[in-house]
Amino acid sequence: MKAISVRQPWAWAIIYALKNVENRGWPIHYRGDILIHAAKTCTKKEYQLAKEFGHCMGVVIPELISLRRGQVIGIVTIVDCQFSQVASGWGMPGQYHWKLENPREITRFLTLGGWESLKCRMIW
Repeated sequence: MKAISVRQPWAWAIIYALKNVENRGWPIHYRGDILIHAAKTCTKKEYQLAKEFGHCMGVVIPELISLRRGQVIGIVTIVDCQFSQVASGWGMPGQYHWKLENPREITRFLTLGGWESLKCRMIW
């Protein structure tokens, strides 16, 4: 199964807060299920910016210490990918918007050591 590493609290928002767009600088042609790996790295500044953005979206982000990191936390289905110059909901301007649906939590935790470890364990 394919996987993508997403920094917290964005990974949490995909699985638990109906974040239905993942912003990336490149397109994805794959359609189907993908694992959401919560990256180990998240600075306090990144967290604060994401928390403020979540507040604007009507989402209360949990405290950073309570967010799982370095683990696969869920599965989501990629259904589309479009480039947009315009911000819309969770979508940022000038990014490819990976359209996500059907978020599912994984309750059996799989801990991986970030992107380098993840790409060695996943079949691409």
